[in-house]
Amino acid sequence: MTTRAQAAAEIIGARNPLGPIETAVVLGREFLAAADIGEQAVAIPYSDLPGFPEVEGGELLIGLVEGAPMLFLKGRSEFYDSGDPSLMSSPVETLTHLNVRALLSAGLAVSTNADLQPSSILGVTDHINFSGMNPLIGAPGLNFVNMNGAYDKRLLRRLKQASAGAGVTLHDGILMWFSGPSFETPAEVKMARLLGADALGMALAPEAILAKRFALPFAAVAVISDYATGFSGGNPSYDPSRASGLIALRRLLRAFQKVK
Repeated sequence: MTTRAQAAAEIIGARNPLGPIETAVVLGREFLAAADIGEQAVAIPYSDLPGFPEVEGGELLIGLVEGAPMLFLKGRSEFYDSGDPSLMSSPVETLTHLNVRALLSAGLAVSTNADLQPSSILGVTDHINFSGMNPLIGAPGLNFVNMNGAYDKRLLRRLKQASAGAGVTLHDGILMWFSGPSFETPAEVKMARLLGADALGMALAPEAILAKRFALPFAAVAVISDYATGFSGGNPSYDPSRASGLIALRRLLRAFQKVK
């Protein structure tokens, strides 16, 4: 455990008047507004927290959701921005010092499964790391991490219960992690389908690896933005304003706090 993560946890603890935090949520830039569900919110810029990445507008926010504190990491360091998949390591480790018991992560993905239409939400059950990169490369300590159960089944069941209560359909399936920022070629999409991927994304998998490294129960949801290139007429483009996905994600997070 690093002193930077300990120091960051002490700063957060000193500025948090809302009490112990059980659940934390990582939000990509497309979903920062999901943190607006937190009431009596306290915000801490990433720049105030040792070890946190330089992310434009990045901040940690703690707010009451359904009467219980929830922590939001507003902004992740995306691999396609930095070329370094390890930059979320200290934030994830910091959560363990705060005794967080569940880490959720949200991001965009494209679909390779006809049942996953655009605006669907996927509960990730496992991932295929096609990028060849790993956030634990070169990190101190023993990093031969067993990835069995990286996507916590208990948390996924809780998300499914929450989705039913929120009126949100939650699919489940396998995500393949590509580095981005370019979208996949038709040949890569065909390969991904043959290997069993239901969706392709540029995020989520690094955080799953880091969470497993720090023994933090983890679950991920991917909002489907498009069909993948060449699949079912897919011609994906980047649009940071996924309003329908944002509304559904807010409802899902609220309902998650109610389900224990």
